[in-house]
Amino acid sequence: MKYCRILLALALALPAWADRALAQDQRLIVFAAASLKDALDDVNAAFTQAKGVPVAASYAGSSQLIKQIEQGAPAEVFISADQESMDYGAQKQAVQDKSRIGLLGNRLVLIAPADSAVGHVAIGPGLDLAALAGNGRITIGDVRAVPVGRYAQAALQKLGLWDSVQPKLAMVENVRVALSLVARGEAPLGIVYETDARAEPKVKVIGSFPADSHPMIVYPAALTAAATPRAAAYLEFLQSPAARAIFEQRGFIFLAKTS
Repeated sequence: MKYCRILLALALALPAWADRALAQDQRLIVFAAASLKDALDDVNAAFTQAKGVPVAASYAGSSQLIKQIEQGAPAEVFISADQESMDYGAQKQAVQDKSRIGLLGNRLVLIAPADSAVGHVAIGPGLDLAALAGNGRITIGDVRAVPVGRYAQAALQKLGLWDSVQPKLAMVENVRVALSLVARGEAPLGIVYETDARAEPKVKVIGSFPADSHPMIVYPAALTAAATPRAAAYLEFLQSPAARAIFEQRGFIFLAKTS
């Protein structure tokens, strides 16, 4: 009789355990550019509430993420901060290029700590950006791999500032690291996206790069090769009025055609 009671208890416990395992397996894994974190966390919560599908998001540099997907990371959706990383994913058949959309836009800005004595500057060919940094460094994303770094390099080259400012640059693995260094006062200046600056009260925007000084900042989104139907529903939700309201509230430019 004792053993029967034990077996009955185990039988009753199995469904709960199975449900928990199934819920974990049902998480939709999204890989997204680091600059999307605040906005996408809110969008993911709205998607889960609307569709009942939990979302697990991983944020990092776009080129790092797409290489992880190429190597078999179980992401079903990839959102990049540039077209190059998405192009790479399409070439390697790590993403479904036919599903690709231009989701968002952004702006490139120069930031300083909120308590910095440096005021607004006009960013143009005559700006002595190296002198503005004083004895400190200008933190940016790594120009060899990070979208914000590539946009920054293109802008600085277009404005004729690259050669003078290059020795002052401190290159980091993603835009959020660049932001945090300025927020902590470890760097007097940084080049980040406008949305990142808006999300951090410990920094201030002291200048905006001309839109024509760098390629248009576009965040493409696409399904990965491992995507399931729920991922297609998520991609559709990213284009919904609900998602648009969240992205625009965070300062992004909404590029997708609202579904």
